[in-house]
Amino acid sequence: MDAISVIRTKRDRGELGDEQIDWVIDAYTRGEVADEQMSALAMAILLNGMNRREIARWTAAMIASGERMDFSSLSRPTADKHSTGGVGDKITLPLAPLVAACGAAVPQLSGRGLGHTGGTLDKLESIPGWRALLSNEEMLHVLDTTGAVICAAGDGLAPADKKLYALRDVTGTVEAIPLIASSIMSKKIAEGTGSLVLDVKVGTGAFMKTIEDARELASTMVGLGTDHGVKTVALLTDMSTPLGLTAGNALEVRESVEVLAGGGPADVVELTIALAREMLDAAGVDADPAKALADGSAMDVWRRMIAAQGGDPDAELPVAREQHVIKAPASGVLTRLDAYGIGVAAWRLGAGRARKEDPVQAGAGVELHAKPGDQVTEGQPLMTLHTDTPERFEYALQSMEGSYDIAAPGTPFTASPVVLERIA
Repeated sequence: MDAISVIRTKRDRGELGDEQIDWVIDAYTRGEVADEQMSALAMAILLNGMNRREIARWTAAMIASGERMDFSSLSRPTADKHSTGGVGDKITLPLAPLVAACGAAVPQLSGRGLGHTGGTLDKLESIPGWRALLSNEEMLHVLDTTGAVICAAGDGLAPADKKLYALRDVTGTVEAIPLIASSIMSKKIAEGTGSLVLDVKVGTGAFMKTIEDARELASTMVGLGTDHGVKTVALLTDMSTPLGLTAGNALEVRESVEVLAGGGPADVVELTIALAREMLDAAGVDADPAKALADGSAMDVWRRMIAAQGGDPDAELPVAREQHVIKAPASGVLTRLDAYGIGVAAWRLGAGRARKEDPVQAGAGVELHAKPGDQVTEGQPLMTLHTDTPERFEYALQSMEGSYDIAAPGTPFTASPVVLERIA
């Protein structure tokens, strides 16, 4: 078996055999297949696709590259959630403690920023002292004592995916549906959760731009989960407009705490509760998440969870040293706010990374002062850009050209629903 023959098979639109898939995943994990060879194979998969058998085998090979976790010792049923990534998507932060407050255990293995989309771990690391890297024993302890844990996948969990995930980010192959599906599901199945809810984003700010692609990805992942004995359901949710009013690390943590305190933007609250209901239903827990959000019990879990991972829930969050305000050029109705343009701007301001080894700025990002449907007045602030390095402003502003529309005053506006479809 050799890498070149595997690459050629997929390059020529062939179907990879089980032995080829098992070998290439194992050899890549061991370093026998080089990054440039796996990059070529990933591009061939992006261009030519995989059938369900290939995806299932690829996923199984990624799971087999490492260990599997076991949460059977917990007194609560486990439920997890995964988002395919969006702009301003801070939902995991209020969601995990909310579901835990309702009686399920939430082992949330999260990732870092990928392209123009933010990473949950990057966001939480803006909290002074908070640690993303936990041993399996530490993870189980936090989960057992607080009901929820948000942390990085350990080196032993699907190590093949860890290598491939970083490679996809810097080789333009993030959008390959077979690679997205197998990446997400290999980690989630190896993680050992009893049930899983998938938040599959669709729109300009998502990797899936069309509802058809989002359906294909969701159906693929639901099938993979079901085949491995994990109760799996997917919601297709809108990502044409950023979620909430912030895109950036500390900015999004601040907004998440507002949600846990009973406030926050309506779209963030709506999606948090919708996903919480799906997770609780999948775990067989009968509870009302809206009540747990209103009575402060979700906030209590958040504080315990952050403290259990070394963070100070009362600490001041980092603030960027420089701001630049974008003002409305005319009065009227804000009818469009493009998630992709906002996401790229936040990334260019320092909230994301261009290379896998790049650091991120905790305070960088974009703060929105209006959402589609709002009336705006000429000269009023539309958004504020935040960064520690002001030379980034010009580059960020370029990405926002044409990213919003203002129509004449009184123009009718109908907002897109947050949840578009459910796939089970």
